This record gives sequence, C-alpha cells and structure tokens, in this order.
Amino acid sequence: MTDLPPEGAAPSSAPQLRVLAQYVRDSSFENPLAPQSLRSGQGSPQVQLGVDLGARKVAEDADEVSLRIRATAKRDEETVFIAELLYAGVFQFNNIPDEQRQPLLMIECPRLLFPFARQVLSDMTREGGFPPVMLEPIDFSVLYRQRLAQQAQEGAGNGAAQGEGSDGGDNGPQAA
Repeated sequence: MTDLPPEGAAPSSAPQLRVLAQYVRDSSFENPLAPQSLRSGQGSPQVQLGVDLGARKVAEDADEVSLRIRATAKRDEETVFIAELLYAGVFQFNNIPDEQRQPLLMIECPRLLFPFARQVLSDMTREGGFPPVMLEPIDFSVLYRQRLAQQAQEGAGNGAAQGEGSDGGDNGPQAA
C-alpha cells in the first residue's frame, strides 16, 4: 500500500507532515582517561545531560530540525567520557498554516527524531566501553512552552520600553 492518491483524484487538502530524511549530522565520543577509566570495580560515573533544539529552512518546502544531545560523565570530579550527538531530520509540511509550523517544528518533529537519537547515543556510550546512556523520554511541548515564556519575559524586560521584542535568532528550546 502507498500513501499516494489514486490516479485522477484531486490532491488532498488535509494537513500533512512528511519525514523526508533523518540522519546523524555530527557525533563525537571522548574517553580522556582510557584505559584507566574502563577498569572494573570503579563506581558508576554521574552523567549530566543537555538537550538543545534547532530548526532552519533548507528548501522552500522543507525544514531541517536538529536535536543536539550532550552527555558528560564524571567520576570523582574527573571526566570519564563526553558524548555529543547532533541528530537531524528534514520535514515537509503540506496544507499547514504558517502560525502552526513553529510548534510542529519544535514539538512534533523532535518527538519523531528522539527515539532514533536516543538509540545512537546509547550505542555510542556502549561502544565506548561504558554502560549505555538511556535517556528518559522528553516532553518537547513543555520545553517549547518554557522557551516561549522565557522569550516573552526577555522581550518584556529588555525591549518593551524601546518597542523591541526578541531578536528571533534563537533556534528553539533548551533543556539541561
């Protein structure tokens, strides 16, 4: 079965979100204390995670959404590994009003990418000789709302008197 309309049928006016591609854009794994950091009998490292989102138009009808994940593991104040992943996807929107695109780019698209990025990060840390980092699910709608509130607060605090808002240069929400 395909999602194509039958021949002779009128094009659909229903809203559509299509995933055109998804890929690892960049990845890095650093193990600065190897091989000493891999010896058995040492305590488990404490892992700090950071997540950042970005979106940019790559064609008239397509946007790239990127999910950046950074995991830093420390044991006794020494860094035992740093894993960084930039996982991205190209998405196409059909019959979706412009005012609904930004929430889709910053909520729905990252939600679709996340399971794949989670697996890549898990495999990366496992292949580096450590237990796999298993990310908990992320509620991207909460991140999006927090970022909107932060932008509104920044706009009210530093630009309201001059009639300025946010510079619009931020690509999306961040989580630590």
